[in-house]
Amino acid sequence: MSLERSKKITELQSQYAMEQERQQQISNRRKRGLFRRLFVLGLLAIITSSIIITTLYKQSVAIDEKLEQQNKLEEELTGLQKEEKILREEIVKLNDDEYIAKIARRDYFLSDDNEIIFNIKD
Repeated sequence: MSLERSKKITELQSQYAMEQERQQQISNRRKRGLFRRLFVLGLLAIITSSIIITTLYKQSVAIDEKLEQQNKLEEELTGLQKEEKILREEIVKLNDDEYIAKIARRDYFLSDDNEIIFNIKD
């Protein structure tokens, strides 16, 4: 019944009514434009934030890998430093004639004067 009533009512074609209708159309267009701009701006904000978050995550993973590699290399460095220390001590010992004679007797079964070598198998 309300549809029938609205059809029966005719609108006045006054200057004021036409101006109000134009203002309403302009307002509706502005609202649509505002919603479109806000949607595009929100979409850009989402895309930008997702790119930033992805970049930060990748950088975090890369930093973790570098730290792990650094720890591994530091352990290797300490091992090599210990080995270097042992080798330097060996160099000092190899400059001693008594040490060289001891190694020759042990490894090559060389004997000194008045020495008898017994080879005992394990």
